[in-house]
Amino acid sequence: MKNHFTALLYGTALLLSFNAYSIPKLNSFPSASATIFLDFDGHYVSSSVWNGGNPFTCVASGMTDIQITETFNRVSEDYRPFNINITTDSTIFLAAPLAKRVRIIITPTSAWFPGVGGVAQIGSFTWGDDTPAFVFADRLPVGGPIRPKMIAECCSHESGHTLNLSHQSKYDAGCTLLETYSTGFGSGESAWSPVMGNSYYKNMTGWNDGPTPNGCSITQDNLTIVTTLNGFTYRPDDYAEVLNGTTFSLPASNFSVNGIISTTSDKDAFKVTMVQNSNFFLNAVPYNIGINNEAANLDIKLFLYNSTGNLIRTYDPISTMNAIIDTVLNQGTYYIKVDGTGNANVSEYGSLGAYTVNGSGGPLPIHYVSLAGKTDKNKHDLSWTIIADEAIRNIEVEISADGSSFNSLTTVVPTAKNFSYLPYNSNLLYYRLKVTSVVNQIVYSNIIALRGSGITDKLFSVSTLVQHDITVNASENFQYRLSDANGRILNNGKGLKGFNKIPISNMPAGLYFISIYNNNQVQTERIL
Repeated sequence: MKNHFTALLYGTALLLSFNAYSIPKLNSFPSASATIFLDFDGHYVSSSVWNGGNPFTCVASGMTDIQITETFNRVSEDYRPFNINITTDSTIFLAAPLAKRVRIIITPTSAWFPGVGGVAQIGSFTWGDDTPAFVFADRLPVGGPIRPKMIAECCSHESGHTLNLSHQSKYDAGCTLLETYSTGFGSGESAWSPVMGNSYYKNMTGWNDGPTPNGCSITQDNLTIVTTLNGFTYRPDDYAEVLNGTTFSLPASNFSVNGIISTTSDKDAFKVTMVQNSNFFLNAVPYNIGINNEAANLDIKLFLYNSTGNLIRTYDPISTMNAIIDTVLNQGTYYIKVDGTGNANVSEYGSLGAYTVNGSGGPLPIHYVSLAGKTDKNKHDLSWTIIADEAIRNIEVEISADGSSFNSLTTVVPTAKNFSYLPYNSNLLYYRLKVTSVVNQIVYSNIIALRGSGITDKLFSVSTLVQHDITVNASENFQYRLSDANGRILNNGKGLKGFNKIPISNMPAGLYFISIYNNNQVQTERIL
């Protein structure tokens, strides 16, 4: 009924004046006939359901073009799954069907309706008489500078009321009402709250099938209500889910493709063909307006399939809303599916929105890395072979006590072919190489195992051909003094029993000497 309205509750505060700004003309889906008009430049209101039927003038929002654009982008993403246009252009609004449009007035003219951040008539989108809804810019936040995030959440919320949606609430396990306006769950990038609750303070906001203030068992299916009671439904599907010859093909080199997950069951499929064994990198990023996927509504999951449609791997990171495939693929055809997923804070139901798939593939610049080793007079002598088309940026020798968890032992110059290490125990030690090319490809060698004798005539084992750090393996605590070829002391300090790294990356290439000593022995090594 037209005499029903709902509102977000906030304390009142009035700003004294605003200056009008130019309004950028923006449209989210121009081909759609259903329209939500975000009106930022003021409006004369003559409506039987507002202000006791007395006409009044709403002044302009006072927002800058940048603030208006951010607000528009946030609201557009909330309504991205639907066949509806979000616009800031009054001519587009007036050309839309009378019973499939609504005007949302963003204004600081709020004294006529105290105590709320916005107000709307439930179901007014289809009334056909241009009854507007309101978002009060001076109260978002109360008494502070305008925040486009809060303006946008209120615009989406009040628009939702015009589309027949009520509020959504939060209850505990015993069905006790905790929040009339649910603030959602979680913190950080994937923190979530419902559009029809209080979504001002969470990053990920979305439509929900959840409880209302009428009771924990009385739920409201937002998506069904929006797409069945207002004269429009979902957007057409942009990419089919099929895995066959008709699947949309991505280049195996560089690509960037936009898409939309518009329904809970929607998955978008892509095909990539590798002409040779190659690196493959793909980053599926939800629509956002800033770092940490700010304003994203879509939490992405990726599936990688082989040519026969068998699942190879699922990529569904816990802490981020984008998903990355970074792997090596053999020659052949592969399929990728993009899906909206749930997380610790929300189900898959409302994980909807736009995304971009960026990626690249190409030949492997590093073809072959092989590590060998032997024990020679208590030392472990490592040697390796690297075959690569691109120059090597970095070679790191890694060590492990269990063959599983590796730590960096030392970094050697890119032209190095061997490294010697003196262990101070008789345990079995595992070694591998981490090789990085100048184009940032990382390849690990095979793992080898060598046993230490635990017998040595030196208290300290020192890496002598280094790039970033001098590595000292000490059987006892020690002190050291580093000097250049002319005997000038450059650095001194202390080290502990075990592995120690002394950084020298800020020093020019050349010859250095390090003296390592304790109460029993002094050992001097030449460092190149």
